[in-house]
Amino acid sequence: MKTYNITLLKGDGIGPEIVDQAVKVLNAVGKKFDFTVNYTDALIGGAAIDATGEPLPQATIDDCLASDAVLLGAVGGYKWDGLSGKQRPEAGLLGIRAALGLFANLRPAKIYGPLKSACPLRPDIIGDSMDIMVVRELTGGIYFGERGRTEKDGVEGAYDTEYYSKPEIVRIAKVAFETAMKRGKKLHSIDKANVLESSRLWRETVNEMAKEYPEVEVNHLYIDNAAMQLVRNPKQFDVMVTSNIFGDILSDEASQIAGSIGMLASASLGEGTRGLYEPIHGSAPDIAGQNIANPLATILSVAMMLRYSLNEDAAADAIEKAVEKVLDDGLRTPDIYTEGTTKIGTDAMGDAVAAAL
Repeated sequence: MKTYNITLLKGDGIGPEIVDQAVKVLNAVGKKFDFTVNYTDALIGGAAIDATGEPLPQATIDDCLASDAVLLGAVGGYKWDGLSGKQRPEAGLLGIRAALGLFANLRPAKIYGPLKSACPLRPDIIGDSMDIMVVRELTGGIYFGERGRTEKDGVEGAYDTEYYSKPEIVRIAKVAFETAMKRGKKLHSIDKANVLESSRLWRETVNEMAKEYPEVEVNHLYIDNAAMQLVRNPKQFDVMVTSNIFGDILSDEASQIAGSIGMLASASLGEGTRGLYEPIHGSAPDIAGQNIANPLATILSVAMMLRYSLNEDAAADAIEKAVEKVLDDGLRTPDIYTEGTTKIGTDAMGDAVAAAL
């Protein structure tokens, strides 16, 4: 029997509640597919600040580096809003991504049949379903470029620099092409090559990489057109790859088209198989401890972990089908509840998915 080592970063707010349900489901799918999981709990974010005075203790980094994958709940909350930038809970999230060398963020945006009414787009636009994967570069670009304040002729100004090296583009493009090969073999690369030199290098590099993946259909779109096309005709997209800032924008847009932020998972990957998996929503401190948070995004993050880090594709498929079954059965947490369905709590939703396995 195979055994995997997983570090749990439950974090703040609803983080512990939703991670507990994901563990419940992971244990259930392990029994079904003949593997076991050893868990290590580690601190991050506000919980780490309260216990150690810093948002990312070295012990947490060590635990994550020693694991096969990392499952994160959420970080942050009103309690720590007054802290300076490097001491805020969110600094722990940026720090663990850097410590693990995670440069690719995979954000699926999928509409489940029973939740189609939550999509803000007209039914004739969305069709039967939507299933898009946004591959966002995570550690380069304008968020990490040179920045500063200036004064010229007595006028205050500020600047932020967009910079990408070719190797940075090559490695994120490789992730995107490999992802497209596992899906519909269709890739849209998003840039602003009509204006930005960094985008021209991006486009040139993607085209060079395309020669290694002749089966993948490659299309290029400017970011402004891509944002428009995403709401005009989302069905045209399968995999989208783009820079840090453009990916930040497009992945949030795609998440809203999907209808509920409580349903969307994510994976952050590096050169190896170890990855960090987390729901895209925040810590929601206003509902923490009330047993009403939606754990499905975290459960679906476990499915991504099984697929991308543990090579357990069948187990990943089983979790996704189990989530679809509980939705088909009309079970809903309050955030996705509609009249005629059955409202249940966080724990009950975790139990339902585990039972559906």
